[in-house]
Amino acid sequence: MAAGPPRGHEGFAVVDGGPAHAEVIAALRGECFDDAWSGESIRGLLRTPGTAALLAVAGEVPAGFILCRVAADEAEVLVVAVRPALRGLGLGGRLLDAALARVRAAGAARVFLEVGVDNAPALGLYRSRGFAEVGRRPAYYAHPGRPATDALILRLALG
Repeated sequence: MAAGPPRGHEGFAVVDGGPAHAEVIAALRGECFDDAWSGESIRGLLRTPGTAALLAVAGEVPAGFILCRVAADEAEVLVVAVRPALRGLGLGGRLLDAALARVRAAGAARVFLEVGVDNAPALGLYRSRGFAEVGRRPAYYAHPGRPATDALILRLALG
């Protein structure tokens, strides 16, 4: 019998990603979101100064990723994604914590991100790390076959 994925986040490693991982990141994003990003657009983003990718992997199998960037003393989490079958294992938290450590080390004093008002698991994760709502973008996220949802803008002050 083949072994399945690890049952907890301990069986996963968080590793640096770069332009060479663009197709993997694009495929993961496609599994997780309605709007696809091409490998080329991700490659271009990862070539932008201050932008970083981290991947959660089990051996050679990618399970999720986070993209973030730093400009001056501010950082932005662009996207966090974990394969649907692997959600609930703590991978999003591990990726977020690693990204927060990275942007803090790069000199960021605060971090911003956007999240759909209907994404309760992500909101719970971000709030557990101290993010607070500072704004809202009405009808920001379009969804095929259903109404668009608002995005909350969240901010975390880094100490």
